[in-house]
Amino acid sequence: MMDLELWKITFTLYGVISLLYSTCYCEKAPNYSFMKPATFAPQVSYFDYIIIGGGTAGCGLAATLSKGARVLLLERGGAPYGNKIVEQMSGFGANLGDSNSDNNLATSTAQPFVSEDGVVSARARVLGGGSAVNAGFYSRASPDYVAKAGWAGSLVNESYAWVEKKVAFKPPMLEFQSAFRDGLVEVGVKPYNGFTYDHIEGTKIGGTIFDHNGKRHTAADLLEYATPDSTVVYLFATVHKIMFQTKGQYSKKPRAHGVIFRDSKGGKHKAYVKAGEMNEIIISAGALGSPQLLMLSGIGPKAHLKEKGIQVLVDQPMVGQGMTDNPMNAVMIPSPNPVEISLIQAVGITDFGTYIEAASGTTFANSIIHSIPAAYKTSNNLQDKDQKTQLYDQKAHEFMNSLADGKLYAGLILEKIKGPISSGHLLLKTKNPSDNPSVTFNYFKEKKDLNRCVKGMETIIKVIKSKSFSQFRFSELSIEGLLTTMLNLPLNRCPKPANDTGTFTTLEQFCKDTVMTIWHYHGGCQVGRVVDKDYKVFNVSGLRVIDGSTLYASPGTNPQATVMMLGRYMGRRILQSRIAASK
Repeated sequence: MMDLELWKITFTLYGVISLLYSTCYCEKAPNYSFMKPATFAPQVSYFDYIIIGGGTAGCGLAATLSKGARVLLLERGGAPYGNKIVEQMSGFGANLGDSNSDNNLATSTAQPFVSEDGVVSARARVLGGGSAVNAGFYSRASPDYVAKAGWAGSLVNESYAWVEKKVAFKPPMLEFQSAFRDGLVEVGVKPYNGFTYDHIEGTKIGGTIFDHNGKRHTAADLLEYATPDSTVVYLFATVHKIMFQTKGQYSKKPRAHGVIFRDSKGGKHKAYVKAGEMNEIIISAGALGSPQLLMLSGIGPKAHLKEKGIQVLVDQPMVGQGMTDNPMNAVMIPSPNPVEISLIQAVGITDFGTYIEAASGTTFANSIIHSIPAAYKTSNNLQDKDQKTQLYDQKAHEFMNSLADGKLYAGLILEKIKGPISSGHLLLKTKNPSDNPSVTFNYFKEKKDLNRCVKGMETIIKVIKSKSFSQFRFSELSIEGLLTTMLNLPLNRCPKPANDTGTFTTLEQFCKDTVMTIWHYHGGCQVGRVVDKDYKVFNVSGLRVIDGSTLYASPGTNPQATVMMLGRYMGRRILQSRIAASK
């Protein structure tokens, strides 16, 4: 199957993308006078801070720093405003899949890639970063996570609140999400904690970045806080390299002092930080982009850089290490009743390290519908099934065939594991910053991760069977049949066992065979390995990395709230240091 076909099939499963979602946009897009295409950039410019990446961390960071310094924000993609696929909830799948069919920088908001493990994924390429392409769930990190990260609790809470004024909302809880929530509580994911942004064990309703009109708000909205006269944002600006001073006083510890970037027409530009120890370059290019850019700039594993023909500035073998992605596994459940379009609203935070979430929609793409009957045919070939199971699967097969040319009401219940423990690495494929690097996540390499997946799937099965959820499932559809359906959907390119029959055997094998991403990958520039506790890159000066690449674990159930908070948090700390140094 071609990459594009695999891409579309995988993300329509998440996206529930076919319903035309009626929305009234009562708010206008911000009028950012400081935001322009990079073709308007001068050949040479000077700033106090240069931020590479206008994503989930970068936008809030730029807005904060603009209160006390002149800031340049460079974003390789375009703006999210006025793009209905980005702004409407129903566009979620197309946002990640169909909009990238031509992989055109000017039109696509995410760049697809396939990990070396065989899992299809995406990296944001738009102002607002992941918050412009994700499922919208907003939830804070736990107090334990904050303490372990060494962050100051009071400033963390202030920074979360600053973010929430612009982008976080209480979601509507309609029938499907309510039934899912009640099912979680019924099967023992307790207590029920109601609506909260806080990360608390049990079942809760989290926040969303979709407002009451169904319009997405992104980290780009945090630029509304920026001081216009001291902020410049260039779009379609791809940074190729960070420049360093290496002579005189900087011969032993190189200092980052500028960047080379190109606009959408290939025009070359240079931007420098002004003289002064407090002025810096900050990389916020994401878990793939930040380690990639460090390597392209000569900071990384010596042997690998030499192999790629890159002059080594600093031999730093930990750049690109610790790459981790939270594996996701899911079950699609056909419904006898219509379901609302919803992404993530309720979540079950279990006591064994698994998070259970759900999405729903009115129809799925025909490519998925047509693939389901074949899965049930395969299921019926098993010789050792009891008579009752064979009857259920026969009815399921007939039901799926009847839907092949019509509409399929369905929901999706998924689980992702906390952490996780398994990790991998990132390497360059080419010296072109627009190309994807090679990344390996080693899903389920650690047995504890696989055990958590099994327990998560067991919880999902209990929810499907619960009384609370009964109105959204066909009683004649067996759990084995639903799992077999998932096994036969082309969800990834992971190698299958030699004796694979396409039928459900064990939950352990199911987890391995149907593993997908939930786009919460992190690592590559971790604190203590590549950057210090102030996010300064080791063995150079004037350079920090502030984004999800610095994390060891995904915060809370979903990371976007914490990554946005981190941009604000570090912006405040950097400004405080700047003020102190000026006295």
